[in-house]
Amino acid sequence: MVKERARILVVGGGYVGMYTALRLQRKLKAELRRGEIEITVVTPDPYMTYQPFLPEAAAGSISPRHVVVPLRRVLDQCHVVVGEATAVDHAARTATVTTLATADAGRSVRFGYDELVLAPGSVARTLPIPGLAEYGIGFKTVEEAIGLRNHVIEQMDIASSTRDPAIRDAALTFVFVGGGYAGVEALAELEDMARYATRYYHNVRAEDMRWILVEASDRILPEVGADMGRYTVTQLRRRNIQVLLGTRLESCADRVAVLSDGQRFPTRTVVWTAGVKPHPLLAATGLPLTDRGKLRCTAQLTVEGIGHAWGAGDAAAVPDVTAAGPGALTAPNAQHAVRQARVLGDNLVHTLRGEPLDTYEHAYAGSVASLGLHKGVAQVYGRRLKGYPAWFMHRVYHLSRVPTVNRKARVLAEWILSGLFKREIVSLGSLEHPRAEFELAARGKHPHDPKGSS
Repeated sequence: MVKERARILVVGGGYVGMYTALRLQRKLKAELRRGEIEITVVTPDPYMTYQPFLPEAAAGSISPRHVVVPLRRVLDQCHVVVGEATAVDHAARTATVTTLATADAGRSVRFGYDELVLAPGSVARTLPIPGLAEYGIGFKTVEEAIGLRNHVIEQMDIASSTRDPAIRDAALTFVFVGGGYAGVEALAELEDMARYATRYYHNVRAEDMRWILVEASDRILPEVGADMGRYTVTQLRRRNIQVLLGTRLESCADRVAVLSDGQRFPTRTVVWTAGVKPHPLLAATGLPLTDRGKLRCTAQLTVEGIGHAWGAGDAAAVPDVTAAGPGALTAPNAQHAVRQARVLGDNLVHTLRGEPLDTYEHAYAGSVASLGLHKGVAQVYGRRLKGYPAWFMHRVYHLSRVPTVNRKARVLAEWILSGLFKREIVSLGSLEHPRAEFELAARGKHPHDPKGSS
């Protein structure tokens, strides 16, 4: 039995936020039914994005709708508020939130709570590189993944419709910055898709395209180990993808990528996947943070030295009790986030019922990465896989991890259909500017006036 009525506020609707709220729903069914517990989830989007599927969504292997999980359907016993938490006053047990209803008026609302779960996740870590804000493309959301797919196909259309060699070369040069999961998988999947699409262009060949991966360190995909990282570099270079290690992007102003080694590439595509940083909200909470801006948490997923506050996932520095040396932290990945959410949910229930807390303990199982259709690398429980077996392992693992049976069935059906039929190579760039046609007509312009490209 819960000792008294409790208001639980979950900030964030990602892995930790959704799975924690889902765990609480299951563990506190009776209390929710009696009105003893109130769970509120504040999230900027009404869905959770399964980010490992973003590269396949960009390549067209999976529908964008099936990469996301609707929170209102999954968290049917919770109060889902679509908004952005901007500050937390933990001493007063209140959080300041800007909702869709208050954003236009420049106002905000305050939510009171008894227990706080901070899981806002992370945001893209950018650098003050000239031109990056104007021309860079991120790859962290489903909207960015679909926008990038449309953009790549649009560049192929531009190259196909011009005789100017400068415009053509810039359109067919694609620069990806960052050699982690997001950068490598996005580049590999999109290059695979674009190479397939060239068979439908009369004057664009796969050899005409230039794909470049820029990584500041001396290796890529560190999660799969040094050997698999070197294997990945070899495989990418065999596909005529330039992999530039120990190299940084110095500028992309005026649509020219300038690298630290002096190379210059006129390009209309610069994809930035060079890491993430903790969400800015954490700095407005007054809670203890690490030097890198993450919440200081204990192995029980409480905020260090603070009562009634919890943290996990990308936003939290959680001790890794399975590591040999002291001071080790769990890696900021989905594998840990999902498991931490379960322990966090259980511990929150234990607190409400006056029971002892559990310790989060999980040894890292390994990593899998896709390098395009039927290509991949993996290191799972010390065993290394590459090629088709690794690609198959990648799909099996993520199919087992994507939330809800509904999404599993839809993703599996799409994979089966994509194996039976040809790839889709259509760009729906108008989705990003759906009112452009109407605005042109309303201004009295011809509806077929050029609207400009991305």
